[in-house]
Amino acid sequence: MLVRNWMNPTVISIEAQASMAEALNLLKENQIKTLPVFDRETLVGVVTDRDLKRASASDATLLEIHELLHALTRIKVRDIMSRKPITIPDTYTVEEAAEVLRDHHISGAPVMDAKGRIVGMISQNDLFNALMSLTGVKRRGIHLAFEVEDRPGSIKDLADIIRRYGGRMASILSSYDRAPQGFRHVYIRAYQVDRDKIGAMLEELQSNAKLRYLVDHREKRREIFTP
Repeated sequence: MLVRNWMNPTVISIEAQASMAEALNLLKENQIKTLPVFDRETLVGVVTDRDLKRASASDATLLEIHELLHALTRIKVRDIMSRKPITIPDTYTVEEAAEVLRDHHISGAPVMDAKGRIVGMISQNDLFNALMSLTGVKRRGIHLAFEVEDRPGSIKDLADIIRRYGGRMASILSSYDRAPQGFRHVYIRAYQVDRDKIGAMLEELQSNAKLRYLVDHREKRREIFTP
């Protein structure tokens, strides 16, 4: 899943000589948190809602409210922006983008193409949307979590059982994180399972792997079998 497919291609930016008040208005009107800052056509920084709040708070301790309002029009974006903007290539995967945002403690970043042109913005919300698509959550259905022996065919065995009960796979994810040695955690989201036979299906699944939890979105049912 590449950033170019999940970013917002609409880039709302601001000029370096614009006022702090203009930046605040742009963020509020467009419900965003990050503005790329340009000097003519060159990306020279980014300004975020945190930059603006920080600048406003520092001035508010010294100024009366009417003086503060005047300061918002006097202070320029170039005076408060981050001058070394973190950017993300459009060929990065969404996981790589998430790592960049996390490591730099930022909520979004400009996306650049191979020619160094800004082609979009990627935000935490965009990454959440990608995660929801990856996990198939919009399909609802049944979400099952397992602790599975790490051997060839172990995931296929579980999927085959679910298919025998009419289930179709919305997503299958696996991870070794926090799993015991020789095991992995597997997460399956399935839909169109024969509702009359869910009990029998669960028994068969539990004979093949440790069932950790079940979430049935349609029936609003949750069962935790093991932490």
